Amino acid sequence: MVYSLRYHFSQIFALPPLEAYKWCTNYDSNDLTLMHQKGKRDITNLTEGTIILTDTFYNKKKTVKKNKLIQLYPDKLSWTNTHLSGPNKYSQFLYEIKPEKEGHSKLNYIGLQMEYKKPKLGKKEIETRETEQMNQDAAVWKILAKEMEKEIGKTN
Repeated sequence: MVYSLRYHFSQIFALPPLEAYKWCTNYDSNDLTLMHQKGKRDITNLTEGTIILTDTFYNKKKTVKKNKLIQLYPDKLSWTNTHLSGPNKYSQFLYEIKPEKEGHSKLNYIGLQMEYKKPKLGKKEIETRETEQMNQDAAVWKILAKEMEKEIGKTN
């Protein structure tokens, strides 16, 4: 069975929108470490604004590899992340950074996560999975917001 989990959240950054956007879309092989995840990231720049990320995650049980297509829209301070392979193939995530009060910005995150599971899940179980996945992704962005502020604070 295939299930689509739909969820969204926002994350405030203590940085102006353009600075936050540049930091978020400056992909680096150290990104997974910043997110407190074990793994490695390979980055392939296909064209200006089109990137393939190959993330390999390690845990005690198995290794998981995900290929992701990133499309940047710098004029809108937004980008997409589409999973081309991996356990959540065809998932897509939309990111947009908006201005907030004095020198702050807000990430608006919209997730569509595809999950392939048996047995059939009911509406309640899908809603529970949506909440779990939203909380998990939001927690990663809280970590990234702190890392961003530390890193940018060093250069200002």
